[in-house]
Amino acid sequence: MEQMVSFFGYFAAILTTLSFLPQAIKTIKEKNTEGISLMMYSLFTAGVLMWLIYGLFIKDIPIIVANLITFILAVTILVFKVRDSQG
Repeated sequence: MEQMVSFFGYFAAILTTLSFLPQAIKTIKEKNTEGISLMMYSLFTAGVLMWLIYGLFIKDIPIIVANLITFILAVTILVFKVRDSQG
């Protein structure tokens, strides 16, 4: 049973991270954040950080890895958005 729980954790982590990748790659490559809400991305990035911290507290590798990758990408996009909003 424990192996099945781990499988679902890893599978969920892979799916959610992979689903975010195309948009992140496109935004980073094109450096175009016009269609992205600063408020939404700020909240999203903060939420991902909270999931990462939660994963660290409970020592859950799928949660840690998925949210670390997503956090790095989200921060990158958020930096582009903040920069674009100022100019």
